[in-house]
Amino acid sequence: MTDTPFNSRKNPATTFTEWLREQNQDNWDAAINHRFIDELFAGSVATDVLQHYLVQDYQFIDRFVALLGAAIASADRFESRVRLARFTAMITSDENTYFLRAFDELGLPAKHRNTPQLTPQTKAFQDLMTEAAQSQIYPLCLSVLVVAEWLYLSWADRPDAPLPPRFIHAEWITLHNNPAFADFIGWLRSELDRTGAALDADGQARSADMFGRAVKLERDFFDHVYSPLQYS
Repeated sequence: MTDTPFNSRKNPATTFTEWLREQNQDNWDAAINHRFIDELFAGSVATDVLQHYLVQDYQFIDRFVALLGAAIASADRFESRVRLARFTAMITSDENTYFLRAFDELGLPAKHRNTPQLTPQTKAFQDLMTEAAQSQIYPLCLSVLVVAEWLYLSWADRPDAPLPPRFIHAEWITLHNNPAFADFIGWLRSELDRTGAALDADGQARSADMFGRAVKLERDFFDHVYSPLQYS
């Protein structure tokens, strides 16, 4: 990370979200080009690795919806609240349903769906989402939301890659790479561009800190799925 404030950047054409990503390019690139993503597109993720990934990832939904709620409450425009509310409905319907179907496909018992053992990486990301939500500051909420969604759009955007045959792989890709999702991420970034650039230097530093921690946690999460827990 750089200590240079966004408003003192050398390239004034860079948007706030582009500036944030540039500060975390190594972790960003490592996450979106991760071995797990390559195996997901190939449909070759080992079953125990995929179980571990999905079980732990599902534990983010509750905190993520709470973070969306905090963003809705702290947004400065009614139109922003409406757009975020519609996205929340998608998370609690289409994405939640995918997880339930995937768990059925993998034969995972209810205890691992509802109250699994949490890894340190999962807990750390939950804590960051809670921290952002409790700030009740719209651009800080967005700083974590943008990473969680933009980074997923980025890894899913492989236009020349064919989809794997099983829904458990293919649908996780298409949930994060479709025109509606891409349009939402463009809007979400524009919201952080607009509100983040208006923050004072201290506020921008907090935003950059949360954004950077979120990117590092995304990379750590992908790394840690290759040391899976047992879900028998």
